[in-house]
Amino acid sequence: MTQLLLHDSQRRTTVPFEPLDPEHVKVYYCGPTVYDLPHLGNLRAMLTADILTRLLRVLYPRVTFVRNITDVDDKITARAAANNEDIASLTARTTAEFHADLTAMNMVPPDIEPRATHNIEEMVAMIAHLIELGHAYEAEGHVLFAVASFPSYGALSGRDPDDLVAGARVEVAPYKRDPGDFVLWKPSTPTQPGWASPWGRGRPGWHIECSAMSHRYLGESFDIHGGGSDLLFPHHENERAQSLCCFPGSRFADYWVHNAMLLVDGEKMSKSLGNFLTIRDVLGRGPVEALRLLLLGAQYRSVLNFTWAGLDEARRTLDRFYRALEGFWPLDVVDRKVPAAFLEALCDDLNTPKAIAELHVMATAALAGDHEAAADLLVSGRMIGLLAEVPSDWFRGEVGEGPTEAEIDTLIAERLTARKAKNFARADAIRNELAEKGIVLEDGAGGTTWRRT
Repeated sequence: MTQLLLHDSQRRTTVPFEPLDPEHVKVYYCGPTVYDLPHLGNLRAMLTADILTRLLRVLYPRVTFVRNITDVDDKITARAAANNEDIASLTARTTAEFHADLTAMNMVPPDIEPRATHNIEEMVAMIAHLIELGHAYEAEGHVLFAVASFPSYGALSGRDPDDLVAGARVEVAPYKRDPGDFVLWKPSTPTQPGWASPWGRGRPGWHIECSAMSHRYLGESFDIHGGGSDLLFPHHENERAQSLCCFPGSRFADYWVHNAMLLVDGEKMSKSLGNFLTIRDVLGRGPVEALRLLLLGAQYRSVLNFTWAGLDEARRTLDRFYRALEGFWPLDVVDRKVPAAFLEALCDDLNTPKAIAELHVMATAALAGDHEAAADLLVSGRMIGLLAEVPSDWFRGEVGEGPTEAEIDTLIAERLTARKAKNFARADAIRNELAEKGIVLEDGAGGTTWRRT
């Protein structure tokens, strides 16, 4: 079997992946806090998880992929109040929007998708155990994790705990023994979500949520924990600390996978700059697969720069791939194995640019008449969530502000009438009008067909 290599954030190097149980690989990814539409930065983390999970399922007999939903958080409470909306309605709506966006992007759904609010009991039990073991303490209705009780705090992010605290937005509070101590449980006002606990009515801190959910569904030790690089500290550092302290002798996550940030036109995405893009903003301008290919065009640990020109280029690349398949359609790839060179590229720390280069090699051979290369292209593309359409549908797909299928068919019918009447000037004018709008007509024995350029 091809050896999978992964860059482990904790080891700070690329190492061979060796699962705890080769018969069952377990993966946990941090999902969204559901108070708004997901943006492109969120999408990149979800896409990294998607490619990793797809690859693991080729390499191993069983994979359990858990991705949580954070549906209790102060941001959610604030947004619901600003919207004059019930919290349950807000989280239900934004969760549905998140699912719809990922379905549109052809993402493989998780095997288990726990919600924080459905796992409060597990969180309370973990917090109580941490107090028992001397790793947490109660203060003024709060329960805090005592960072000083865990000597290897900071090992994941590779920095000194004092530096971590100095460089982070750490809440300063008089009830903390140490500025770096973080909240496991906090009191709730009557207007805030809350649950009964030994420390009074309250709600969990963010970090304990993921520790509790990963423990419930994957156990004390599992293989891979992933998310965006922005979660490395404090979220993942704190998760690791509280989980290892709660379950002495466990490994928690054996490998940590973090994707780099996404830029828009070379700048960090922000609403103040006007470059804050949701998935829906982009899908209104181009096909789903073009966005997916654009994001896969950079290795997940490299900073990715989104541009509209890049989206257009991704579409042209997909035009080439679909053209390579078109002459051999339909293609039967049931039970066909993924080509070794393509698989090796992905096994090199999810090297999607290298894998896409292999797709180009296959497309070149297919365009030269190689049926086997076309089949390899299809099975490889589909493994990473591409080439899911019938080629003729791809070329007829409606994009942007171009003419609709009905408008195109009407003009083709008018052109046919003009040709029958020997009004060739009008027939040529219609062809040119459609060409200017990106529609190419192809006359054949079976009539006139069309495709978008």
